[in-house]
Amino acid sequence: MANPETYEVVRADGAVLRYCLYGPEGGYPVVSHNGTPSSRWKWPALAESMSGSGFRHLVYDRPGYGGSTRRPGRMVVDAVEDVRALMDAQGWERFAVSGGSGGAPHALACAALLGDRVSSCVVISGVKPADPKKAAPEEGELRRQLAEVAAEIVGRIDDGAPELPTGPGPAARDDPDAMERLRATFVEGTDGWVDDSFALARPWGFELSEIKVPVGLWRGTSDANVPSEDADYLLEHIPGVQGHVFEGGHLPGSATYEEIYDWLRGQVVG
Repeated sequence: MANPETYEVVRADGAVLRYCLYGPEGGYPVVSHNGTPSSRWKWPALAESMSGSGFRHLVYDRPGYGGSTRRPGRMVVDAVEDVRALMDAQGWERFAVSGGSGGAPHALACAALLGDRVSSCVVISGVKPADPKKAAPEEGELRRQLAEVAAEIVGRIDDGAPELPTGPGPAARDDPDAMERLRATFVEGTDGWVDDSFALARPWGFELSEIKVPVGLWRGTSDANVPSEDADYLLEHIPGVQGHVFEGGHLPGSATYEEIYDWLRGQVVG
């Protein structure tokens, strides 16, 4: 499945936000907040799932990723104005939001502060607020750590590994579109990865108690990336949140995404 066309929105301050669209043009809008790190280009199974969901998914690159203008020092809450600009450009007054892993706090920020426009929010393998007593690493050290992780991943790809580490698949090195997605995430997205890491380590800029829209939270039974304590915290602090569990690790399978889309349809109908 080829990577879809890229579009841009230019904010009033001149900052560029790049995004892709998946699903039918007339589908109910859903703004998707990528995990950390990730890009607007989704791997084929997820892209096919979004395209067949009946929803119109807008997946954008947060500042510092994929050609979206970097904004050093950005906070999680800054995603709210980015989403507002994207939605205004599309002419979408009402929409849902979703976020996985490090994207979940950004989706929750929109649920909290754009409640007049956000109909519902999906959280998948989401992280909780960081411990304020834990100091964030210095930027140079953080970049070194992330470079090591990226080098390890790229090394596996060079050795013939599939695009996703969670299962069998064709060698990513033989697929130009897969390599484009991997480069966007682990090579060209370093600034966004760094800025995400700092944003998630600082106060998010809003309170979970401010959320008044329906939230559905999904977590895997064997997530090696995000501890179960993170889901427990979100379930305790998000008003009225509905918890769901799926068999598996950090990334859900197609059956879980169908469950998520069914839940979203219920919120739209309701």
